[in-house]
Amino acid sequence: MSSCGDAGVKVVIMPGNGAAADVEYCNFYAWLREKIHKETSARCILKNIPDPYKAREKIWIPFMHDQMKCDENSIIVGHSSGAVAAMRYCETYKVKGVILVSAYISDLGEPSEAVSGYFSRDWNWDAMKENCNLWIQFASKDDPLVPIAEQRQVAESLGTEFHEFTDKGHFMDDELPELFEVLKKHV
Repeated sequence: MSSCGDAGVKVVIMPGNGAAADVEYCNFYAWLREKIHKETSARCILKNIPDPYKAREKIWIPFMHDQMKCDENSIIVGHSSGAVAAMRYCETYKVKGVILVSAYISDLGEPSEAVSGYFSRDWNWDAMKENCNLWIQFASKDDPLVPIAEQRQVAESLGTEFHEFTDKGHFMDDELPELFEVLKKHV
């Protein structure tokens, strides 16, 4: 686990599934943690997640609550499966804010997504909005894994501050400065 800062706001980075061996080397996660550490007073938590390939709800949600300590002072940055977990988490628990990256609401026709458990029931958008007032979303038209229509449906259902790109794919680059610029306004 990596933590930084000592202010009241905590940023929790929830990676997507497949970030198995070490989240430090996956996508923009470590870069974002370092930017938060250097340029804000917020604490930041980035941990390897159990069950990294199936990303099962029954494992990830308790991990977010018990190990990552997501609470009313937390801003969750959820990428892909991490975004899905963040949405389900907010059906039950209050958080300060959520930043969704490549969020989706169906199993995308993938058996590996279906086993996660997130898609076996309707989404409780009202509970999510009740438990979290700050919803920000990053989506890209050229995402090869998540159709832009699903990402837009999330935006419409939650009323997110929606940032749509044409060239970010599944947001798997080493840096995501656009996200940091938005995040730092809230920490």
